Amino acid sequence: MGKPTGFMEFRRVNEGYAPVEQRVKDYREFVAHLGDAEAKQQGARCMDCGIPFCNNGCPVNNIIPDWNDLVYRGNWRQALDVLHSTNNFPEVTGRICPAPCEAACTLNINNDAVGIKSIEHAIIDKGGENGWVVPQPAQKKTGKKVAVVGSGPAGLAAAQQLARVGHSVTVFEKNSRIGGLLRYGIPDFKLDKRLIDWRMAQLAAEGVKFQTSTFVGKDAPGKGIVNDAKKTISPKQLQKEFDAVILAGGAEQPRDLPVPGRELKGVHYALEFLIPQNKEVAGDAKNPINVAGKHVVVIGGGDTGSDCVGTSNRHGAASITQIEVMPRAPEHENKPLTWPYWPLKLRTSSSHEEGCERDWAISTKEFVGEDGVLKAIKAVRVEFKDGKMVEIPGSEFELKADFVFLAMGFTNPLAQVLDAFGVEKDARGNAKATTDGAGCYQTSVKKVFAAGDMRRGQSLVVWAIREGRQAARAVDEYLMGSTVLPR
Repeated sequence: MGKPTGFMEFRRVNEGYAPVEQRVKDYREFVAHLGDAEAKQQGARCMDCGIPFCNNGCPVNNIIPDWNDLVYRGNWRQALDVLHSTNNFPEVTGRICPAPCEAACTLNINNDAVGIKSIEHAIIDKGGENGWVVPQPAQKKTGKKVAVVGSGPAGLAAAQQLARVGHSVTVFEKNSRIGGLLRYGIPDFKLDKRLIDWRMAQLAAEGVKFQTSTFVGKDAPGKGIVNDAKKTISPKQLQKEFDAVILAGGAEQPRDLPVPGRELKGVHYALEFLIPQNKEVAGDAKNPINVAGKHVVVIGGGDTGSDCVGTSNRHGAASITQIEVMPRAPEHENKPLTWPYWPLKLRTSSSHEEGCERDWAISTKEFVGEDGVLKAIKAVRVEFKDGKMVEIPGSEFELKADFVFLAMGFTNPLAQVLDAFGVEKDARGNAKATTDGAGCYQTSVKKVFAAGDMRRGQSLVVWAIREGRQAARAVDEYLMGSTVLPR
């Protein structure tokens, strides 16, 4: 694939970023995709490795060596077709996926992996610029109706696949705009929301209908869940009106930190900060949380915490500190031990580079306040002994904090939705459904399926796309007796 000696001749070239002092002034994307010559050279680095582990490292099984070779040879249009054959939304994954495919790259054993994500980004952007991404409406309608609950990557992938084989699909979303956590959970500087609108227009032209501000269930979502719904539809009504239902909502229930002072003003779940900011950028009301000139502490070391850091930088926070309970990961992974799997190593995001103090192996003991307002947090350093976390005596300290954002992950999808349908849940509170064999993705309730976070719990966008596609295949087979949709 590519140039036989390319991996020996060319170094990995990463995408360029706008300077920090420039990009923190607004919420625009700041990553520039590779130029044609750069992408061709990076495609040339793809080895004819015989067994492309990248294919299985990628949850949607992207046919990576093929489109690397096509880019190297200048066949961009064909490269886009190959990319779209496995991935409905490469404009999303090419921007925000952590690229497990690169961890699995054969070249990564003793060199820098092929820049797979950057090539994917270049392919889809060229496709958009040249008008190659067009609707693919079904030639024939089946007369079957499918309801998709949730408009994130799993729901939209399922909707597009089902519409393309002729089913009438309606997507229900409790918030005022389509996109789920793609739109509301990811800052605009990482994913421009015009890309979602662009792809939505394609889905609409393919026959997908959207119903926003509509909550499907019985009881309203609990604390920490954003809900713009002006209308509620019961599961019974959906089951009556549609031939199949796919539950594809996100894992939105945030993990709490029930320590003394949790009720203080200034302590928030991460999405209570991020979602209103995305709405403000979209032209809605201003974010009620403003951290300009304030001291911010982010608890949690994942992507959501990083997004809080980047957003706080754009507000102009006086200081930003990110802490997590796990010990600091090594700077470099042990490749012989971990390849081709996702490695444990220190990851520094573009938001961290914009300004942030980071600390590890810290447990929060208390939120301290005056007159009901947060002023600091009390914490202690910890270590792991015999597999257990223990506090280090005498290591207690305080951090000044006007705002704390809890970004420790999400525990499960909305129980209110699953309970309203009467769906059996697994031990983690997700919809119980298998992913292989007869009846895969079907829940315990007749003609109700589940995919993405709703079935597997909090996960990557690329896993959501995979499950949405596979659930669509299962639904099509359920409705028609057979299916032509890819596995």
